[in-house]
Parts: sequence; C-alpha cells; structure tokens
Amino acid sequence: MVSAQKLLYNRSRIFFEFEKMGDSKTKKQLYTEVARVFIKLGVIGFGGPAVHIAMMEEEVVRKRNWLSPQHFLDLVGATNLIPGPNSTEMTMHCGYERAGRKGLLLAGVCFILPAVLITGFIAWAYQQYGKLPQVQPFLFGIKPAVLSIILMAMISLGRKAIKSLQLALIGLIALIAVLLGFNEILVFFSAGTLGILLHLIQSGRTINGVFPLPVFWIFLKIGSILYGSGYVLFAFLDAELVETGLLSKQALIDAIAVGQFTPGPVFSSATFIGWQLGGPGGAVAATIGIFLPSFVFVALLRPIIPILRRSLLMGAFLDTVNVVAIAVIGAVLFEMGSESINDWRTMLIAALGLIGIYFFPRLNSAIIVIGGALVGYLLSLI
Repeated sequence: MVSAQKLLYNRSRIFFEFEKMGDSKTKKQLYTEVARVFIKLGVIGFGGPAVHIAMMEEEVVRKRNWLSPQHFLDLVGATNLIPGPNSTEMTMHCGYERAGRKGLLLAGVCFILPAVLITGFIAWAYQQYGKLPQVQPFLFGIKPAVLSIILMAMISLGRKAIKSLQLALIGLIALIAVLLGFNEILVFFSAGTLGILLHLIQSGRTINGVFPLPVFWIFLKIGSILYGSGYVLFAFLDAELVETGLLSKQALIDAIAVGQFTPGPVFSSATFIGWQLGGPGGAVAATIGIFLPSFVFVALLRPIIPILRRSLLMGAFLDTVNVVAIAVIGAVLFEMGSESINDWRTMLIAALGLIGIYFFPRLNSAIIVIGGALVGYLLSLI
C-alpha cells in the first residue's frame, strides 16, 4: 500500500510538472479558487488563530480536499515552531499546496488584506473622532458561536493526531501545562523532544517617511522573533512602544480591541498602531514589517516538512507536536469559553452553533458567525 507521505510527495511532483507546462487557464482557475477561499476566511475570521485554523480545516480539508488531514496537522504543528502569526502562516502553506509559490503569496495576502483595510479605516476614524465604534452587541453573539467551530475542528483534527495512548497522555499534559501558564513554545519543543526520546526508547536505538523606516524596523523585528499566538504581540508592543514613549497605553489598549473585533489575523493591530505613529505611510510600514517575516519563514520551511515526515525520528517529533497543537487549541477553547459563556444567552448561541455544525457539516462557517452575531444582537436587547 502506498503511504500517505508518498502520495503527498507524488502530488507535489505532479503539481511541479504542471507548473512547467504553463497551462495558464488552469492556473488562473487555481489562483481564483485560492483567492476566493482566503478572502472569505479573511472577512469572516473573527475570534483569533484557533478559529482561523478551525475554519481553514473545514474549507481546505473537509470541503475541498486540498490536503490530507495528516498533512494539515503537520503544517499546524510546524507553524507553531517558527515565529509569526500561526494562522496566517497556515494560509500560506495551504495556498502553496493548491497553487504553488504564487498560491503561497496569494493566500497570505488575501487573508491579511480584509483585516488590514478594515483596521485602516477604523484607525482613520479613531484619529478623527478619538473613539472606537460600538460593536459589543454583535461580539456578544460571535464569540460563543465561534467556540462551536473551534470545538468541531479540534475533534476532527484530534481523531487524526491522537494515534496512541502515549500521544493522548502527552496531549493532556500539554493542555494542563498551557492552562497553568507555561510558555507555549517551551511546551511544543519539550513535548516534541519527549516524543523523539520515547520513540528511541521504544525502538531500542540511541540518541546521535512616506514609508517611515523606524516603524518598519520595529515591526519587522517583532515579526521576526515573535512566537506564539497573536495575543503575545501586545506584550512586545508594550515593551517596544509604550515603555519607550512612542505610543500611549490607551492607544495600545484600543489597538488590542481593534484586533479582537475585526476579522482576520490579530496581527492587523499593527496597521492601527502604525497609523497612529505615522499616518497612512506608518500603517503600510507596520503592516509590511509585521507580516513579511512570515512569508519568508513559510517559504523556507515548506520544502523541509515532507523530509521531516519521512524521517522516523522527526516523524515522532511532528506527531507529538501535532497532538500538542490540538491541546493548545483546547486550552484556547477553554479560556475563550470561560470568558464568553457566562449566561443562558451565550450558552444558547454556542449550543445552536454546535448543533448547526454537527447536523449540517457542510454548512458555511460564515453562516455560523453571522447567525451568532445577529442572535447575539437580538438577545442583548432582552
């Protein structure tokens, strides 16, 4: 029987040969498909990285079969080991798998662009009027609705990731560690190393201005060294901008709020902050600076992942990192649930979302998000 890794390798080779043939019509169709998927995810992707990855899994694995569940898991695990916004990097990986190098760039840009445009508009309005729009009634329903999307994705990915009782136990320990406040990257690398050690033990082997450059450099530096979810970004921004007197504490808090209530990557908060520091040019500089390293890291990492999967040792590392990724998603789900599910109305919205996804697995995530927002708005009037 041909292994899944062999099939994935052959699929990549077939696509490479296809690229050399230069079938422009078919390529255009692929690029259009990639653009549509990731613009949609960029528009409806409220709730942060865990929600984005859940929606992506639904779109590119379950609905369109661009990737196998195992390969998607490997990519999720790998993106957790490099700096940058994980869900944005996942869009780049998925875009490459579907449409090659141009697909990588197209997917990343299409996912980022809606959030950047929305955030840019809000930054302009904030600068003009000094306050943010009132969106809390809609967020009231969106948050519990997206929890159901995360839960179903976690179940779907978990079935593939948990290959043994050993991995299940490591995942449980990782979940507890993250909930207790341990650094996520430390948990990923520690668990991955443990996976290698256990594999070695079990196999009996031994271990062998217009564009303000200062703003650009600040955000390029942050984008190059920042691990973890987008929420870690705000700690870096506080150190780099607030403590140095470049940005007020209130502006940073408002930037956090913008990142929360706009769709797409949380890192789009950089656009808001860049605007406050240097107007439209500052917004462009900050946006390019924060996202550029991710495109570079993904382009460099992508060819290595199939090689890692073919190695028994690194395969054990990836398997363990994958199950930890599920545990981290579970921790995010728990924390979001603790904050968002606080009365009968939010419980009702979450339950309706879960029922909708369970009984109608091909139901578009946008319907869940929009439906949750509308129901939340109506219930908030009670």
